[in-house]
Amino acid sequence: MNFLPRRHVDFHQSESSLIPARPMGGQEVITVSVGVILQKEALLNNIYQSFKRMADKTVDRGPWTGCAVMFLQSLCPGVNLLSLYKDREQGKFIVFKVIKLTLTDSAGGLGGYEILKVHDADPFLGVEVKFEDVAACQQFLESYSSGAVRQSLSQHACRLLALSQEFTVETQLKASTHILDLYLDKLELCLQHIHLSQPERLRDEEIDHLEQQLQTQALRPAPQSTPVTQEESPVPSNSFKFQNKVFEDRMLTATDVQSFSNGVGRQWKHVGRALGKSCRALKGPAIDNLAYEYEREGLYEQAYQLLSRFIQAEGRAAKLSRLVKALEDCKLTSLAENILDIQPRE
Repeated sequence: MNFLPRRHVDFHQSESSLIPARPMGGQEVITVSVGVILQKEALLNNIYQSFKRMADKTVDRGPWTGCAVMFLQSLCPGVNLLSLYKDREQGKFIVFKVIKLTLTDSAGGLGGYEILKVHDADPFLGVEVKFEDVAACQQFLESYSSGAVRQSLSQHACRLLALSQEFTVETQLKASTHILDLYLDKLELCLQHIHLSQPERLRDEEIDHLEQQLQTQALRPAPQSTPVTQEESPVPSNSFKFQNKVFEDRMLTATDVQSFSNGVGRQWKHVGRALGKSCRALKGPAIDNLAYEYEREGLYEQAYQLLSRFIQAEGRAAKLSRLVKALEDCKLTSLAENILDIQPRE
């Protein structure tokens, strides 16, 4: 006589979440892993409680703080940010100013963060930043994720270092041992890593000195010069004067073109006619032709094409001084100040 084997169901804890058992009575029985389900629930609960503690601390127990380190490396031949910061006093200040202006752009102002230290992380330059406001940290992360931080770094470096070529930079962002570049699509996770990475030091004395130097430069009044003094101190041939200050003249850069195109608006035609007084390519119907040709692309593209045509026609003679003079003639001094990186006094 043949006996059918006994069928049964085992309920046990296993590493698998669901284990199919032998069929019984024509039906399939599934063994449920209770341990794994409980493990997952505990993990989700821990994550929830962690974010809740962050929110409670922000609202009830004081300011939100966290720390991150941004690593920078120039990809521009002949420009080494680490060497500039280490080797020359003036280079150190310029690099620090580039970093400070970039953070101001990307974190939404001067508040909510402070630079603790700039250090050698060869081949990178490491910038340790303490965030004191979750909103500033979030805005910085969003700017970093979108590429706006690299763009701002490139623009300020190109202008302050007087580069004739486009400046590109490689970046990496870390909080403790976590490389945040891998999690940029998970904003809350990045905020948590930064919050858990609390600063281990006070602000470096060197950073204090650079901050004071930057404030002194921003608050320094424009020099008051009499006509006699101006005659005794002529402007060098490779420089020009704007608002009683002497600036080194140079060829227009891609950053200059972008700043002009962003800020000139409907006045681009007036500036074009001012430039056309000394540029053949912009005489006659050239300005109106540009307006008609790029009408659909908008004001930015029209202004961009104007300066591009000026640079193409004038070559090495397409100097910064000529653009600033044209802006002065059109009473667009604020745009000239922006291109020259003159910080407004508060």
